[in-house]
Amino acid sequence: MEVRVFEGEFKGDGLSMAIVVARFNDLLTDELLSGAIDCFERHGVERVDVFKVPGSFEIPIIAKKLAESGKYDAILALGVVVRGETKHFDLVANEVSKGVAQAGLITGVPVIFGVIAVEDELQGLNRAGIKSNKGFEYAMAALEMANLMKKL
Repeated sequence: MEVRVFEGEFKGDGLSMAIVVARFNDLLTDELLSGAIDCFERHGVERVDVFKVPGSFEIPIIAKKLAESGKYDAILALGVVVRGETKHFDLVANEVSKGVAQAGLITGVPVIFGVIAVEDELQGLNRAGIKSNKGFEYAMAALEMANLMKKL
């Protein structure tokens, strides 16, 4: 029996990436964006276009439009949703995750979910740069998926 394993590499040669980033909670989203750009730069991505939207809820429609354009090998969606005193947190976090997933499934272009949902700003700071930068990690996933898609 022959077993073949396929996985994407962490190389950016010839890749074009789009990042959709929410401006809301920009203290945190700016750090995620910096981490993602750092990752793409270190791995030799040729082109990165950044699209800023008002908040995380607006990410999916732009991600879908970008994926449909055929200009990008992967789309990275970055945002931060911080729990407040109302149900708004749950509504936004749930709908954004569904929308980002649908954008990728409908278009066949990898759309990486990089929206962090946190209990408070300290948790957000820990994920956006103090302890680690999830933006960098999500960008690595975008690289891997873009390269894997080229093998299919």
